[in-house]
Amino acid sequence: MKTKSTFAVIFFTRKSRSNPNQISIYARITVSGKRSEMSLKRSIEQNQWDNTKNRGRGNSETARILNAYLDGVYNKLLQCHKELMEEDKVLSSDAIKSRYLGEDDNSKTLKELIAYHNGNMVHVLKAGTMKNYYTTERYLQKFLRKKKRLKDIYLKQLNFRFITDFEHYLRTYKNSKKQLMLSNNGVMKHLERFKKMINLAIKLEWMHKNPFSQFQLKYDKYDRAYLNERELELLENTEFNSGRLQKIKDCFVFSCYTGLSYIDVKELAESHIVKGIDNNNWIYTRREKTDEQVKIPILPKAWAILEKYRVDKEQNITMNLLPISSNQKTNTYLKEITKACGIHKNISFHVARHTFATTVMLSNGVPIETVSKLLGHAKLSTTQIYARVVETKISEDISNLLKRFKKKEENKSA
Repeated sequence: MKTKSTFAVIFFTRKSRSNPNQISIYARITVSGKRSEMSLKRSIEQNQWDNTKNRGRGNSETARILNAYLDGVYNKLLQCHKELMEEDKVLSSDAIKSRYLGEDDNSKTLKELIAYHNGNMVHVLKAGTMKNYYTTERYLQKFLRKKKRLKDIYLKQLNFRFITDFEHYLRTYKNSKKQLMLSNNGVMKHLERFKKMINLAIKLEWMHKNPFSQFQLKYDKYDRAYLNERELELLENTEFNSGRLQKIKDCFVFSCYTGLSYIDVKELAESHIVKGIDNNNWIYTRREKTDEQVKIPILPKAWAILEKYRVDKEQNITMNLLPISSNQKTNTYLKEITKACGIHKNISFHVARHTFATTVMLSNGVPIETVSKLLGHAKLSTTQIYARVVETKISEDISNLLKRFKKKEENKSA
């Protein structure tokens, strides 16, 4: 904002309240006739102060040190004035004083940003997502303490070097057993969360330069595990004498035929089961992770499992329908289950969701747009990460294409 305002800084003294033989030194900032004053927390003998020059008198060491300090204060106040002009901020004596004292938005720190972000987002993001932000916060605090030797840092001090140093710290971070803790994608996830906090600071005008502007997040691509048709059938046909394993196996297979995530299976209640437009049974619910509404027709194999564990719906309309354990125990039991079935894959409960998308849906010709809706994805690109067209489907499609070519040739010959 262009301005013709006047700007001046002078130093002056007042009698010290604590020592009548000394005077306290103050700075007065004047912008367009309006003043702001602040104590410089410095005192001097009255006969050592030059009232004409508003500086320490003479060439004593005390006077030289004081005058150097006053020059530093003057230059910093000039810099604050310049910064406010460059940022198109309102110029006032109070604004310059606040900038100098570090009390304005431009002097916010990283800890203040994290506290503001987490304090606001805790009411917006899910508990699992917030847990990840708290982990990123702990890594940032450790990095500041151990590598930068700082308790906190001003946001305006963050730059590209800070980001790359933090990346290196994450890549080389080891636990108490001297084991590396994070993969490349784990490092990128922490940096992505940090970047989102920095973007918030820019929107709040706490920062004017984005240290991430030249930094690119680079994730490693990898195929997500899923069960193929043979493995899924093998799992379905295996019965366990152990009640805990049988229950977890049934919940996993149910997820393979509905695409529901662990938390959505756990929270599934009788109230979520409704009659659909085709008069068949459907699941109407909202994804716990994204709050996206999903409507899933219940396939016969999923319905059979549901019926196995259902109780009187009129008396227990809000009761959870399936007997699933904690996420940690569920994944531990799944390792026992797959080993017993002869399935040599590292399986977690989320693999069921991939299996639903790939083996149950896409491999059987269900369009990816339909699969996206069933999975509760807001964007089709998300579904493309989860699902893939397996070789058997490609082979089948090409076989059908060749048949059509052959039929066209026969029609031409006839």
